[in-house]
Amino acid sequence: MSKKINKEDVIFLAGGRGMVGSSIKRNLIKNGYGAINNSGKILCPTRAELNLLDFKSVKDWFEINNPSVVIIAAAKVGGIYANQTYPADFIFENLKIQSNIIECAWISGIKRLLFLGSSCIYPKYALQPIKEESLLQGKLESTNEPYAIAKIAGIKLCESLRMQYGFDAISLMPSNLYGPNDNYHPENSHVMAALIRKFMIAKKQNLTEVTCWGTGNVFREFMHVDDLAEAVTFCLENWDPSDINAPKDCYGKNLNFLNVGSGADICIKELAEIIASLVKFEGDIVWDNSKPDGTKKKLLNVERINKLGWKAKISLDLGIKQTINNINF
Repeated sequence: MSKKINKEDVIFLAGGRGMVGSSIKRNLIKNGYGAINNSGKILCPTRAELNLLDFKSVKDWFEINNPSVVIIAAAKVGGIYANQTYPADFIFENLKIQSNIIECAWISGIKRLLFLGSSCIYPKYALQPIKEESLLQGKLESTNEPYAIAKIAGIKLCESLRMQYGFDAISLMPSNLYGPNDNYHPENSHVMAALIRKFMIAKKQNLTEVTCWGTGNVFREFMHVDDLAEAVTFCLENWDPSDINAPKDCYGKNLNFLNVGSGADICIKELAEIIASLVKFEGDIVWDNSKPDGTKKKLLNVERINKLGWKAKISLDLGIKQTINNINF
């Protein structure tokens, strides 16, 4: 079967310098994309070179660079604290970024677009493991609702353009991510990066205890960012939602978005203990129950993308070890 993209494509990777984008770029290069001898390109403009919040700037950039494939890994992201503190920023900026890129890609007639969402799009009390059909079937988790609503809008925009105009846009919903180039900001990081930072600093400063947010009794699914990057390349090459053998929902309708995850979750208390052990922190772990936990459990059902031929390869233990070994505070 012929692939849906080829080595001669000019690929616009929005957000190419972040954790997700940089991993996708490495994977694309590993698979032969962007090679000069094939006339291919991978374009990752900086914020100074392209303001994704400004429609005219994005439209002008498309006209000058003429990409044929677009990957949207650009987004304003953050943990519970950031989402609760800056809700307007999260919904406003993400809506503008994704709608500007998607509209300009559609106007320009690009041949394929892949939009990256998030597992937070699903209802707080969705049946576990969460299937794609759970979208819009219940109330969202309040701590990241603005971000989730923006991502849902992106999915539906891609889906609507496909239905009305035949625009070849697909979307992937990854679980919690970690790995190289993660954000370790003390306020804006996600749970994995936040825990790694806390325990590494505690070890370095010889602290006797580390305080973590919430009860620690919630469960989360974690996937190494390099596994997601493989899924992005795989789906761009192979997944055609209109194909007769493509994944369908429980009503037999074509799916335009798929879950991507490791297929397993872990209790946050256990995760903290693993990280503490790996950095050789021997003090006490204290849980601040006054801080929010977020959703109690959030495990994605990844049967459909697995049947397509993709499966996560990097174990959690190995992924955390590699991550810790490559950072220094």
